[in-house]
Amino acid sequence: MQKSPITLVKERFKNKEGLVSAVKALATDDLWLERLNTGKGLPHVSNKKLLHLHDVLSQVKKEHGSRAKLIDAILASEKRAKDAGYRSALDKKSTPELFQVLSAGKKRNKAAKA
Repeated sequence: MQKSPITLVKERFKNKEGLVSAVKALATDDLWLERLNTGKGLPHVSNKKLLHLHDVLSQVKKEHGSRAKLIDAILASEKRAKDAGYRSALDKKSTPELFQVLSAGKKRNKAAKA
């Protein structure tokens, strides 16, 4: 059975404040577009969403280093490296959306080869 988000937070970060600080540490200008509600901020986001955000930002930082390199990887996998319009559309998407686009593209390419 899958563990609840609060259990995962307690196991990995001890409490929600630890998780929020870990996400803030990863949310640098290289990986993050600042789109938070200034009145609420990260402490008011659900544990499940924060865990997902932390996992995605960690993986992107480890595999690509920055949003720009993630966008380059998407363009390369879809063979659209010279498409400036597509690049500008990708620039507007959040990092988790970009990561999902890359994952879907990899699955599509893998299925096409098989």
